[in-house]
Amino acid sequence: MLSVLVSTFAPFPSLTVSVPESDSISSLYDHLTERYPALPATLGDELGFSTHAGLVPSAHDPISSLVHENDNGLVCLRLGPRLLGGKGGFGSQLRAAGGRMSSQKTSNNDSCRDLNGRRLRTIKDAKGLAEYLEGEPQRAAAKAEAQKKKLENLEKRLGIETSAAGSSSQAGPSDEPAPVAGKKHRMDDSEYFETSRDIVDGVKSAVTAALLKKRKKAKTSHPKTEESPSAATPAPVASTPVAEVGA
Repeated sequence: MLSVLVSTFAPFPSLTVSVPESDSISSLYDHLTERYPALPATLGDELGFSTHAGLVPSAHDPISSLVHENDNGLVCLRLGPRLLGGKGGFGSQLRAAGGRMSSQKTSNNDSCRDLNGRRLRTIKDAKGLAEYLEGEPQRAAAKAEAQKKKLENLEKRLGIETSAAGSSSQAGPSDEPAPVAGKKHRMDDSEYFETSRDIVDGVKSAVTAALLKKRKKAKTSHPKTEESPSAATPAPVASTPVAEVGA
């Protein structure tokens, strides 16, 4: 005979039963129901035995196959409900979910911090600013070159001769240089600018004086217009007494 210690679920306590060594594991539940009538006999197909290591032995194996050398003839089992299996496909579902997660994976780690506590976004901005400042001379040179090319194209369109050697070879030493089409002249007449400035200032001062004079005139004529209605009203006529005629 073998002693079997069965750990059950609430509200049942741990159960102990002695069974023959040749009995199979499937007959163990019948021995338990005979020893403990409180166990429902109808749940035999829905409950199963497993070892404390999590192994589920076959129902047709004898109970003696679970005895080890260090157990001293005691078999410890666990009684619990069976888990109904599905149709499978769980691995394919995990692979599909992993593919969706990898497709939604982002590489934006700007909000993270480094070991010094600085934001990665701040470090990237500092590097970008340093690179921009390093490339400033090249950009300035490229801009100047573009402006120079633009000016040369404009001179070509206007017919301006850029080479002084060609013009000197065509014109003689005593001949006057021919006027260049489209040449710009700068006016440096300081007397003209001063005269024009004085004229503008004089016009402004004259307009200001005229407006002030008009405003003063309007103020002086305003009280007269207020007194004129009182003068136009007729004076009250004194009533003359009427003499009584005696009888």
